[in-house]
Amino acid sequence: MLASDQLSLTFAALADPTRRAILARLAKGDATVGDLAEPFDMSLPAVSRHLKVLQRAGLISQGREAQWRPCRIEPKRLKEVNDWTERYRAVWEERFDKLDSYLQKLQHKEKSRARKR
Repeated sequence: MLASDQLSLTFAALADPTRRAILARLAKGDATVGDLAEPFDMSLPAVSRHLKVLQRAGLISQGREAQWRPCRIEPKRLKEVNDWTERYRAVWEERFDKLDSYLQKLQHKEKSRARKR
């Protein structure tokens, strides 16, 4: 799979607030499907569907320990998202700095006009 396709899968998985909440919980440590389902008002099959999306995106993995299927976060995909956004950080910061400068100039002009009245 192309890296850009994988990134699209990752962003699509992260677009859902339930899946982001699941990842936040897994960031604290491994958990079973039951543990992950507990805070949500949804069925276990619905939570399992969210987990499958996260697995397809490579954000989590599920192991096997006897009858338990603990889930764990896979940080590699999150690092890829971070690396992708970092490439644009300098551009965004430069644009925000220019906007801030422009807004300060506007405020200065408004203050000057107010004093002249």
